[in-house]
Amino acid sequence: MTEVVVSSRPWHGGLAERLARKTGRPFVQIGTRGEFTADHLAAIGATRVFVPHWSKIIPESVFGAFETIIFHMTDLPYGRGGSPLQNLIVRGHGETMISALRCEAGLDTGPVYMKRPLSLEGTAQQIFERAGDIIEGMIAEIVANDPEPQAQTGEVTEFRRRKPADGDLAPLSDPERVFDHIRMLDAEGYPRAFVDCGPWRIEFEDARFDGQETTAKARFVLRDADAKGKP
Repeated sequence: MTEVVVSSRPWHGGLAERLARKTGRPFVQIGTRGEFTADHLAAIGATRVFVPHWSKIIPESVFGAFETIIFHMTDLPYGRGGSPLQNLIVRGHGETMISALRCEAGLDTGPVYMKRPLSLEGTAQQIFERAGDIIEGMIAEIVANDPEPQAQTGEVTEFRRRKPADGDLAPLSDPERVFDHIRMLDAEGYPRAFVDCGPWRIEFEDARFDGQETTAKARFVLRDADAKGKP
């Protein structure tokens, strides 16, 4: 009997080893699409699959054959869909719940095993790392107690998956909203908030807001290599 954890993000490194020590159960960690298949899971003797972070659609061949538990950063059924962290911050939320739910064909529609609170303060990197610690504890709880998932109840709200172009700061006129847009994209592997100026894209990170002004580190990236050297 092997428990499997799946994540494509570096802040979940070593998760399987820590869970094995906590629970006394064998865990295997995978992080690529080539490994996340029904054939590979069967080959390693998977009995249950935990998915702390995965940005691709999980195939039915996986969740139909193995109990697959995903973790979503909203108080479901509020906030089904993509980019939950960014959509929550854009809507002014300062805290949320992490929902552990069973994966099924509908997007984030499955029954819920448990929820745990999460603060949305700080950069996206800090929030993801904080969420990683909470999810680790949730997985250990599920392994220990084997709870029965319950159907979602309440009003359904769906989020649209945000695109890199949504990181454009030009439409914003409020400094606190600029701060929020910079911090919610400030994580490893995420395209940064930006403004375009002539041939340059100016990307921002490490933002600060003092109640009146927002300051941040900037990086200048030439948008079009052909424009290099032009006045």
